[in-house]
Amino acid sequence: MSNESDEVCGVRSESELEVSVTRRNFLGTLAGGVAVAGAPFVVAHRAYAQAMHTIRFSEAVHNLGYIDLYVARAKGFFKEQNIDLQLSAAGGDTQAFAAVISKSAEFGCGDSTLAQISREKGGTGVVLGELVSRAHYFGVSKKITKKITDPKEFKGLTFVTSPPPNTNYNVLVLALKKAGLDPNKDVKILTVNPGTEIGPVLAGQADIAVAYEPNVDTAVVGQGAHAVFSWSDFMGPFHNTGMYALPEYVKANPQIVQAMANALQKAALYTYKFPTEAKAVARKEFPDLDPKVVDAAVQRQLDNGIPAKTFVVSKAGWENVMKVGASLGNCKCESPFTDIVDNSFAEKAAASIKL
Repeated sequence: MSNESDEVCGVRSESELEVSVTRRNFLGTLAGGVAVAGAPFVVAHRAYAQAMHTIRFSEAVHNLGYIDLYVARAKGFFKEQNIDLQLSAAGGDTQAFAAVISKSAEFGCGDSTLAQISREKGGTGVVLGELVSRAHYFGVSKKITKKITDPKEFKGLTFVTSPPPNTNYNVLVLALKKAGLDPNKDVKILTVNPGTEIGPVLAGQADIAVAYEPNVDTAVVGQGAHAVFSWSDFMGPFHNTGMYALPEYVKANPQIVQAMANALQKAALYTYKFPTEAKAVARKEFPDLDPKVVDAAVQRQLDNGIPAKTFVVSKAGWENVMKVGASLGNCKCESPFTDIVDNSFAEKAAASIKL
């Protein structure tokens, strides 16, 4: 379901990882392109004998919630699987999913509810794994310093979030409804471009921003703001971000799908086992940020169990995100778990990949 507003969005292949490039989290929907043909999966020690396969991957926005993805690239886990990953930030959940549907990217990550919505409208899309296992959003305020544990305390406040159907808007509305509050009457909601939510709060135009890392700790560490509410705690297991693709691509290229699952499963294990290394990866991924901000952001996420600890999609987390989608009227969200989620590749990776 995210990037600093002053970053320049771009594409970096894994082979170019040492080159410093900045991004902006706002990029129009990609267009054109064809699917990459499959290649046999081989174990890492024989990878040198196999051709590398260029894979285009569209992330919703560039944000530290996707640390497993960045660790997999920086530590060469994709290369071990003969994948040369070209990563681009699309500018939002809808844009990332559209890139996959239009075949501008083989894989994408963002709000997996879009796969469900697409199916209900006669479209396509299949979820293959999990990158973010909790709602990675925090309420950030300049005016308010006291922790908020009950969203009933939101009444009368002005919030800033991304526009629907972005996930941070959805989780805010869900919290309001669970508290018995009317989003249209009991609070005021301002919507801005993804990644720019905290600006109006710092400018005194709003009380709380629904934000994600590294923006949260950029404001907390560097600008005297406060993290006053945790959607991770409030919502529990939650399939916040998944990796998806077209079913026909998966059917035609099972070896590449398995390679992607293997790399991301290894990264999920690595991120939690070696947090110091994960922080080092994050500092290189966000070179324009204060290293103290990056370290604090990664630690906050690990402490809250936000990055996925396994690539396998949690059924409980999936059911929660479907309940959110249904309660907000985004989808009926009644399809059986296995109709939308194909866990076979992730489960095979979880069974075979060890550190």
